Amino acid sequence: MAHSEPDAWDAHYAGGGRFRPRGAGERRLLAEHLPAPAGGRALDLGCGLGELARHLAGSGYRVDAVDWSETALAEARRTNAPGVTYRRLDIERDDLGRLPDAGYDVIVMRLSLAFVRDRTRVLNRLRERLRPGGALCVITPVAGAVPQDRRGIALDEEEIGLLGAGWATADRYDADGLAVLVLRGAAPAAPGYAGKGTPSPHALTGAGVVVTDAAGRVLLGWSVRGVWELPGGKNDADEDFAAAAVRELEEETSLKADPAGARVRAILMDSAHGVPRVTAAVRVGAFTGEPVVTEPRLMRRWEWHEVADLPLLGRPLFTPSAHVLDTVWPGLLPGLPPVHRYPVTEG
Repeated sequence: MAHSEPDAWDAHYAGGGRFRPRGAGERRLLAEHLPAPAGGRALDLGCGLGELARHLAGSGYRVDAVDWSETALAEARRTNAPGVTYRRLDIERDDLGRLPDAGYDVIVMRLSLAFVRDRTRVLNRLRERLRPGGALCVITPVAGAVPQDRRGIALDEEEIGLLGAGWATADRYDADGLAVLVLRGAAPAAPGYAGKGTPSPHALTGAGVVVTDAAGRVLLGWSVRGVWELPGGKNDADEDFAAAAVRELEEETSLKADPAGARVRAILMDSAHGVPRVTAAVRVGAFTGEPVVTEPRLMRRWEWHEVADLPLLGRPLFTPSAHVLDTVWPGLLPGLPPVHRYPVTEG
């Protein structure tokens, strides 16, 4: 049910669906690493039927427990647990300003992060809701320990590694076969830039596509080669850059756009392994659809990112993508490698 809609979760709970109960290992780690301070506040994200929220309240926290399934919340409320407030919230789409508290000593995501698409953005916003000294705790199955048909509920080692970006400490523990990550302290990393190996001769020309959603967030993909990058790619013979950008956007993400609405903002030229490389910076406005990974051999995931977060990704940006982003938001990314930039002025 990864990235599914609320009605799917309502059906899950209404049909008697449940999740793995907490084990002794989880209880021990929570008590050892996340004890409740005086007046401690906790946020349980994806609380489901409220088992963890009630445990946190019993440990001394005042708990805000949120989920986007009203069916699950209705059942959780029937327990009348003291110290727990339940409310419906979609952490990817709703304003976190709707949370009843401005800051929390601990934020817990148990068996829920695998269902979040824009993890980098969501974790950046959650980090802003932590009180000084607070911690984000992620409890997740590991991909290598679940059957292939259950892969969508788990994180693999690379995905788990990405969670530590931007945190001062990222401690990992094992609890009955689950990975328990305790993340503390904002530690923005200097932006990095990286290539993806020697380009083939046909890779001399191509387009990088900047597309933003209604909230102004920009789409980036996490590549199998270990870099964040924009949609885009090589242009075919006799294909102009705008048409190539729109075609590549649909082929890589399933988002559809009209080539007539694509605007070439600049032509960029640098080199990779001694081969001249020309990239068109293309801005696409209107589009339809939701981003999905259509080429898993090349891309692990697509995420919408806040523009202000781009210098703080904690992992490298593909260098041509960084140059394209700098065309749209000049000066945002410090320390860019050299590039020849030729702005395009439309008549």
